[in-house]
Amino acid sequence: MTKVILISQVPLPFSNIGSWTTLYKNYFQDNPTIDYVVCPEPREKWDRVSYSFVVNDYLTKIKQKWTKNPYLGYLKALERIMVPNEKYIIHIVDNFGIVKPLVAFLNQIGLRKQVYLQFFYHGFPPFYENFHGRWFFEAIDEMVLLTHSSYITHKETYTVLPTRFSVLHNGIDTTRFFSLTLKEKQTLKHLKGVPNKTVFVWCSQDRPKKGLHLILDAWKRVYAQRQDVILWVIGCESKAPQEGVVYWGCIPNNELPNYFQASDCFLFPTLCHEGFGLSLIEALHCGNYCITSALGGVPEVLQYGKFGKLIENPHFVLAWEEAILEFLENPRSKNSLPSDLYSSKSWNEGMNAIITRAKKSI
Repeated sequence: MTKVILISQVPLPFSNIGSWTTLYKNYFQDNPTIDYVVCPEPREKWDRVSYSFVVNDYLTKIKQKWTKNPYLGYLKALERIMVPNEKYIIHIVDNFGIVKPLVAFLNQIGLRKQVYLQFFYHGFPPFYENFHGRWFFEAIDEMVLLTHSSYITHKETYTVLPTRFSVLHNGIDTTRFFSLTLKEKQTLKHLKGVPNKTVFVWCSQDRPKKGLHLILDAWKRVYAQRQDVILWVIGCESKAPQEGVVYWGCIPNNELPNYFQASDCFLFPTLCHEGFGLSLIEALHCGNYCITSALGGVPEVLQYGKFGKLIENPHFVLAWEEAILEFLENPRSKNSLPSDLYSSKSWNEGMNAIITRAKKSI
């Protein structure tokens, strides 16, 4: 029977909030078909999988430095569980550096032909430039992307692209992120102190590429025209006081659904090519209309405008101002997002389907 191994650079389960680590957390609570996890030892362990821990003891560190191979601990962990005459699927998540030493190791122990390498990439643009990435695509057996638009970008970037591709959209826990009835929403707004306000929300880490500075600039002009609005900023510390803006800082993840459920419009002014955007689909499932940059995989997530407005020129402050005012003049009712779209359930099923297809390819 083919065994499936997941290689992770971080301990799983991961103690901090992370996009792909959260996906796997939900997956291992459902019906996983992954047999082993190779990772640094976590504080807690999942019951439905076996572990082989990465040990970076003093001797290993010396060997890593001598051989200039920082992945010796991972290869040793693999060696403890891999046996001759067995077939394996190995999952690699976003770790481009491990591919060369892993392939060399598999060739050395005579197992490369018995292993199917799946590389899960949670970015959007190609990692390597044309001609520099051919070795990578020849080394792996399949690359799994977040969107079809990312695949198109890869296809158009590389002259030679010798591997299989699949797409697996992100998914969230829809038992936590879901929309309320109008009455429930009004009650929640009242509890949050905004009973008669249209609530806009921005939620991310405070980095320039996340575009908060554009929203704050646009908000000055919006608030000068409309005082029946409020902007909630979640995930960063308070900046200079600004009328109509409330900074919530970093809030516990279990409280986040309430903020999205009480809000009306989610602002996603990313200035980079996002792979997908978990906060975006969390807000969508909570019933928010979304105004987003038309960059990276985001247009596909919004089904090219079906579930929100795409800003084609997101670096222009005026574009955000006009989009916000347009929403206020013509408020959208709760979006028609299907409950199973971008759900952890659909992600889990998609992951198992990808594994099943891979087993037939070995």
